[in-house]
Amino acid sequence: MESLAVTLEGPGRLALKRLELRAVEAGDVVVAVHWSGVSSGTEKLLWTGEMPPFPGMGYPLVPGYESVGRIVDAGAGVEARIGEWVFVPGANCYTEARGLFGGTAQTLIVPSARALPIPESLAEKGVLFALAATAQHALSGGTPPDLIVGHGVLGRLLARLTIASGAPAPTVWDNKEQRRRGAQGYQVVAPKDDERHDYRAIYDASGSSDVIDILLGRIARQGEIVLAGFYANRISFAFPAAFQREARLRVAAEWQPENLLQTHDLIERGALDLTGLVTDVAPAGEACSAYPTAFESRDCLKLVLDWSELA
Repeated sequence: MESLAVTLEGPGRLALKRLELRAVEAGDVVVAVHWSGVSSGTEKLLWTGEMPPFPGMGYPLVPGYESVGRIVDAGAGVEARIGEWVFVPGANCYTEARGLFGGTAQTLIVPSARALPIPESLAEKGVLFALAATAQHALSGGTPPDLIVGHGVLGRLLARLTIASGAPAPTVWDNKEQRRRGAQGYQVVAPKDDERHDYRAIYDASGSSDVIDILLGRIARQGEIVLAGFYANRISFAFPAAFQREARLRVAAEWQPENLLQTHDLIERGALDLTGLVTDVAPAGEACSAYPTAFESRDCLKLVLDWSELA
């Protein structure tokens, strides 16, 4: 079996080509992908060559961990799942390319447990499950944020999930004027316009390695800074400010399976709204020109590839 897949041949070098897939095993499902999301965090670092050393890294690789589609075939142990509409958080099913993430392809083979049933009515918004689960994982580790740094998709999901949990609406910072639009029930301001210096919990979704010193000047005593983004450069900060405030620093790692289930429940109950986050949809056949848009366009929050035309 083969699959048409987006492959990163090296930094800045993208191709759309057919790759051989491994054999289907008894517990596997075969997913015909309809939508796949492009990450402006980890995938941008792969694209620019700034991704720090990471287990499984290397080129060529198939990027992506945000795929949505239908199970069209399955191994003998899970044939009952054929026909389900599912979210797939990446795949490692290629014989000719690395599958560190592996989800940006027309057809995927994954263990049945990695295919989460979701409502087909979500359409392209279904690719947001991974980012929503990432936000949910960050929130599950401590005090809800009263300040979120960065109003990209992750920052918006953090804010929406904070409100959905019943906590007070957070303040959100963003330096870019166009990114300060689209808030739902919370305020987005430029950092220079915020005079508050007593935040209890600050969640950084900017991915900026230089932000810690600024945030240390804004937290209350024994306040917490949560690193919810992915950082290409070493993080450092001046110790005296952290010492004076007895600050805590927490790293929010990769989401866990239970976070996907929690996210699924919130969406099903209508507590989490995913509208307004996917801003660009491009045919998968135009992936090579679409990827720069995802990384460079100021107006692009989230770009999704549509594989349906290639079915």
